[in-house]
Amino acid sequence: MGLANLRRVRRCAAATAALILLAASGSASGQSRFQFAAIGDTGYSKKGEQEFERMLAAMNQENLEFVVHVGDFEADPRPYERNPDRVSMPCTDDSFARVLASFQSSAHPFILTPGDNDWADCHLLKARKVDPFERLDKVRTMFFPDGRSLGRRTMAVQSQSRDPRFAKFKENLTWSLHGVTFATFHIVGSNDNKGHSPDADAEQVERAAANLAWLKDTFAAAKASNAAGLVLITQANVGFESRWTASLQDRYARVVPGVTMPKEPAATPFDGFLDLLAGEMDAYDKPTLFIHGDTHLYRINKPLLSKKTKRFVEHFTRLEVFGDPDTHWVRVTVDPAKPGLFVIEPEIVAENRAR
Repeated sequence: MGLANLRRVRRCAAATAALILLAASGSASGQSRFQFAAIGDTGYSKKGEQEFERMLAAMNQENLEFVVHVGDFEADPRPYERNPDRVSMPCTDDSFARVLASFQSSAHPFILTPGDNDWADCHLLKARKVDPFERLDKVRTMFFPDGRSLGRRTMAVQSQSRDPRFAKFKENLTWSLHGVTFATFHIVGSNDNKGHSPDADAEQVERAAANLAWLKDTFAAAKASNAAGLVLITQANVGFESRWTASLQDRYARVVPGVTMPKEPAATPFDGFLDLLAGEMDAYDKPTLFIHGDTHLYRINKPLLSKKTKRFVEHFTRLEVFGDPDTHWVRVTVDPAKPGLFVIEPEIVAENRAR
């Protein structure tokens, strides 16, 4: 092995060791009951922006350890093009600055994982020419300070960018609290930015490789620190149902009369992540919560199919947060006294109810 390669291997090993030490240090404080909030798919209209501020004010009154936003902090360009009087122009510095100021007003540490609206869909904007990759760089620069969360009160986080192989991925974060390991993964809707240009396809391939490496590191850290549980956070609905058996897919589709599942579901950019996740969960027996947004359907279920048993993994739970036009938040209580560790409750903001 050449000297340069040896140095690179040592840097990568050091980065992985640092990740494991971070998880271990978080668990050293022992297991305690605590709460955090999960939100996403917000601010799709000027009305939605006002609703977000009311929701943030409500969360600020709660005893929360942190707030996690699963992405899409603005509308994609198409609603704006249809109703520019009702929707703020997305993908602009002004929009980013307004959103960041709102996030920074959180009384609790505030963590974002980006969504497709926030950069990938910016190529759809007709009102002005926008480069999605420049927007992605801007998101990374503005919303991901080194080693810290956003919010008036911050907390320490660690980024995948500490690994020299993935230096650009500031947005993939991990932290540990009272023996529970948390990690975000930059996976977005709109087909994970794949399929509309060669440059987009190349970006998706690079980011997918980073996410797979980050998932492996996250499970390794949770095991090394003997974490009480694991929370995985991303924007995209990665399509758990696409990996189900034909009989399960048929049972799922049967609830909507006239709908049938295709005999061979099409391949998606999420398949590699789903396959690795299923494999890791078959070797991990602690409660695991997967939080996402994207499809705007509040739900809690157990959708991950085990590779070994072809049954649903009992200790894996999916939470999809509320999404526009429903601007509400989800309280997650981490309670070591509960066998499933996670207690999930929807919190309806009274002023944001449909009228």
